Amino acid sequence: MEIKRVGVASDHAGYPLKQYVMQYLEEKGYPVEDFGTNSDISVDYPDYAHPLAEAIERGDIYPGIAICGSGEGMTITLNKHQGVRAGLAFNKEVAGLIRQHNDANCIVLPGRFIDNKTAGTILDAFFKATFEGARHQRRVEKIPVRG
Repeated sequence: MEIKRVGVASDHAGYPLKQYVMQYLEEKGYPVEDFGTNSDISVDYPDYAHPLAEAIERGDIYPGIAICGSGEGMTITLNKHQGVRAGLAFNKEVAGLIRQHNDANCIVLPGRFIDNKTAGTILDAFFKATFEGARHQRRVEKIPVRG
């Protein structure tokens, strides 16, 4: 995966894990853009997911990382955007597959259900994986809703 600039967004439930993810990215030397939130005070996840998704669609960010309590709210919101393929990953195998088979340009982590070590393992797998193309390319091309 060729990293452009990694975008990171979370809600309040994902904020503690986001702190670790930001440190992880810094240690790996990845350029990062922080889309918030910046505390554990209750917020609405779409307020952070939409700006991240728009930056992915514009090509300013690749890839994105989003974190909320279960990971589901961020995943649902991000995937409303036609140019985003966000996958929820709770282990390294899923993280690899969403890149290999779905060409995911955003990974979502369930902040309340994984620890820092697991998050690092998941992100390592995501960054290491590459899209396999072939039959998967045909499938990915069918994802956007055509009006």
